[in-house]
Amino acid sequence: MNAAQLRRVNAESFANYRRGLVNLLLDAVEHGASIGFLADFDETQAHAYINSVQGDLEHGSLLLWVVVDDEEKVLASVQLGLCQKANGRNRAEVQKLLVLHQARRRGLGQQLMGALELAAHQHRRGLLYLDTEAGSAAEAFYQALGYTRVGELPNYCQSPAGHYAPTAIYFKTLGQPA
Repeated sequence: MNAAQLRRVNAESFANYRRGLVNLLLDAVEHGASIGFLADFDETQAHAYINSVQGDLEHGSLLLWVVVDDEEKVLASVQLGLCQKANGRNRAEVQKLLVLHQARRRGLGQQLMGALELAAHQHRRGLLYLDTEAGSAAEAFYQALGYTRVGELPNYCQSPAGHYAPTAIYFKTLGQPA
């Protein structure tokens, strides 16, 4: 496997990663990730979602990272949603940590989360939060990174196959923003 390289994606570089982000999203849903889409998710819907990501990047409310191989294939990505409310500018939401099915268990998620947490601190975000499917392997991953489980909401989301599942809510404090 080629060496993985972490890249921060901005509005100017977004076009270079668009196709890879669409493929990553399709792969995640195909392999059962509960990330907001059902089994009928298709390329048209993936492009529509990716367009919204681009808009949020341009607006400055979202930060995005990818990990690519030496051939620039997108292997993984993560998003950080920066709260835009005047009373919430100390917090940010970890969103859509995705790793291609064949690239899992290689530390790409940890690499992305490290970059995300550093940027959150640089953007004066002292509180990170996220949700993930309760009982999933992601829970152990986030706990190992120091995230604290607050609780869970029953029947919160549907899997791509259409089954409702609870979601677990996590947070991590990075310290008081400067």
